[in-house]
Amino acid sequence: MERLQFEYPAGEPTTQRVLVGVVGSGDLEVLIEPGEAGKTAIDVTTSVDGYGKVWDAQLSRVFRAEPRVAMRIRIHDFGATPGVVGMRLAEAFEQLDATSGGTGKEAS
Repeated sequence: MERLQFEYPAGEPTTQRVLVGVVGSGDLEVLIEPGEAGKTAIDVTTSVDGYGKVWDAQLSRVFRAEPRVAMRIRIHDFGATPGVVGMRLAEAFEQLDATSGGTGKEAS
């Protein structure tokens, strides 16, 4: 098991909590909670050691592309592929949008 931590700039915190996915063979769970204003903190617990650069590349594509609300994200991974990671994050942001009436992205 490896634990990785990442941080990205963000706007104001979300007020919602979201849980998507399951921890099981080849899948992962994403938990979003309100974060500290100005940053999104991500903790990844993964069963696959040595993939820090892969996680960094995947998360950087998502969080550096455009501003998002501030969140604390916990990801529990059981060997998911980058495609599944992207899908689960998109699912979490969609659910965040639906529950908050807002967006996982910062208002412009």
